[in-house]
Amino acid sequence: MRIILLGPPGSGKGTQAQLLVERYGIVQLSTGEMLRAAVAAGTPVGLKAKEVMAAGGLVPDEVVVGIISDRIDEPDAKNGFILDGFPRTVPQAEALDELLKHKHLKLDAVIELRVNESALLSRVETRVAQMRERGEEVRLDDTPEVLSKRLASYRSQTEPLIHYYSERRKLSTIDGMMAIDEVTRAIHRQLLALGAVEPKTHARSAAKAAPAKKAKAAKKAAKKPAKTAKKAAKSAKTAKKAAKKAVKGAKKAAKKTTKKTAKKAAKKIAKKAVKKSAKKAAKKVTKKRAKR
Repeated sequence: MRIILLGPPGSGKGTQAQLLVERYGIVQLSTGEMLRAAVAAGTPVGLKAKEVMAAGGLVPDEVVVGIISDRIDEPDAKNGFILDGFPRTVPQAEALDELLKHKHLKLDAVIELRVNESALLSRVETRVAQMRERGEEVRLDDTPEVLSKRLASYRSQTEPLIHYYSERRKLSTIDGMMAIDEVTRAIHRQLLALGAVEPKTHARSAAKAAPAKKAKAAKKAAKKPAKTAKKAAKSAKTAKKAAKKAVKGAKKAAKKTTKKTAKKAAKKIAKKAVKKSAKKAAKKVTKKRAKR
């Protein structure tokens, strides 16, 4: 899943980006962090960026695109990524489209968090006032004056992207003034509608889902030996029954055979006895005749 979060400063892009990272197992790509990492690593594009930054200039779009190109080739970005801080302008968006096309990748969604600028300024004013009351130090970039300048910059440079992605049917607008969890749910519903995530994706993160899946597998594995043992016991019972039947059959056959053998033997003895008696009688008759 490859997405872009759009919205003015204070719209909650950073918060929602982190929640998306945890939920879908993708990475958040910040142009600032990528630039610093490329410079530290001394990559070709990192060295170019270093020269420009050392001279106090803005890093050209082609250098930034080169750094993004290297970063999305890394293994942890294979499942997808969220682009944070890029693109800021239409030319950057066009360069990104060309990069993704060259890599045979597609942009799944552009989520715009729409907010009320007056409400944002009011929030910052309230937060700054509360920090000063507590005696806490207020960051220089966290004041209504700085926010006003950043909002003006967003309107002039980044807001045209809304029209750019809307024309390409990539844009989805979410009410960024809702509670954080409501915004998260709205983003998830939109990603489902766009087919960017599977319908079976649940609210819990992959890290939480994995143990549950393992527990289910373990339960299934535990049931298997019991089922096998039951089957084996049944087989043993059947074998015992068959053996008992075989023994009974053998006894019956043996009894039948013994009876038959005895009958045959008796018949033979009787026949022998008759023959002997006849022989004796004949001898007796012959003897009588001789006396006469």
